[in-house]
Amino acid sequence: MKKALTIAGSDSCGGAGIQADIKTMTMNGVYAMSAITALTAQNTTGVRGIQDVTPDFLGLQLDAVFEDIFPDAVKIGMVSSSALIEVIASKLVQYQATNIVADPVMVATSGARLIDEGAIETLKAKLLPLATIITPNIPEAEILADMTIGGETDMEAAAKALFERYGCAALVKGGHRINDANDVLYGANMDQPIWFEGKRIDNPNTHGTGCTLSSAIASNLAKGYGLAESVERAKAYLSGALAAMLDLGKGSGPIAHNFALGEVE
Repeated sequence: MKKALTIAGSDSCGGAGIQADIKTMTMNGVYAMSAITALTAQNTTGVRGIQDVTPDFLGLQLDAVFEDIFPDAVKIGMVSSSALIEVIASKLVQYQATNIVADPVMVATSGARLIDEGAIETLKAKLLPLATIITPNIPEAEILADMTIGGETDMEAAAKALFERYGCAALVKGGHRINDANDVLYGANMDQPIWFEGKRIDNPNTHGTGCTLSSAIASNLAKGYGLAESVERAKAYLSGALAAMLDLGKGSGPIAHNFALGEVE
């Protein structure tokens, strides 16, 4: 069995973060492992508190995983401080990790800020250049590419700019702000951007969709699929989880990660 490691924050409500990642990886047919960057007290209506782990303890978690069950892919989600980002970057280099998917989580679905300004600069300098692919949404891509994105042409320009700036492939996610659910990928050996069309699913419960997509991409990379096919398969899984129309909580609820039990390839 292939293995995948998620490095991210814990979501006490189970819809995003480590919990969403482990569910997604399991449903996509890989063995899931985790290194927790922070505890959050949150539910579908918002984030009530965040408590980071210490850099030393995050390092111990990463050593424990890499020295025993070496992951075939690594997904990185919420990391709120420069010190933690530096530990992750150092360990990825030390262990020569591959198939690194970085989801630059900056703001929760509820609107809560999840990263400080200094950490964004460390993310740009230390972590993104190590990634195989990054998966920013529109606001995140605007910050990372230093540009305004107002339409699909801008999305393509941002994906190309991110690749040129950080040396990793970039999947810029459209979503409700630009289009229904169409994302654009640009990376090495691509003459032009690749678009992935998504179904329009009228589901207000979208808590953890970014975590889910990036973890599904990592899972498929771990299984040996190419970058574009991994994105395509991940988007299909996310669409299925949204289409199941799970409705829990008083805010933007979680999606049905287990919608395809018994159907994993």
